[in-house]
Amino acid sequence: MAESGYPVSIKGVLVRGGRVLLVHNERDEWELPGGRIEPGETPEQTVVREVTEETGLSVDVAEILDAWVYHIAVANKDVFIVTYGCTTASMAAPVLSHEHSRVAEFAEHEVPGLRMPEGYKRSIVTWFDRLRTSVTAR
Repeated sequence: MAESGYPVSIKGVLVRGGRVLLVHNERDEWELPGGRIEPGETPEQTVVREVTEETGLSVDVAEILDAWVYHIAVANKDVFIVTYGCTTASMAAPVLSHEHSRVAEFAEHEVPGLRMPEGYKRSIVTWFDRLRTSVTAR
């Protein structure tokens, strides 16, 4: 029986110290850490698990940012992406997992120039904006 619908990938946008955490994939693109929901997990639990697995950092999920269908041209497949804004108290350096070739943190002004899906860039801009708004609202 053929699988119906799209695979789902849950991604975390973690900004700390004015920089967003990204991982580099096999398609030579930067992306947000995250992955597939395991049976019995909520999307929020998936974000926490995946960010920890891929970067060694534990995070708290703040809010949902965006959702869209991403067409991966080189693989000719579509994936339903959901992004969440995350926070962490940790200032530890991120740790590279076996899933990616690099892990790095980028300043907001560097993001537009990165090779990365537009949906991820949109989520990063949204989270930077919301974090600025929450700081000025206090």
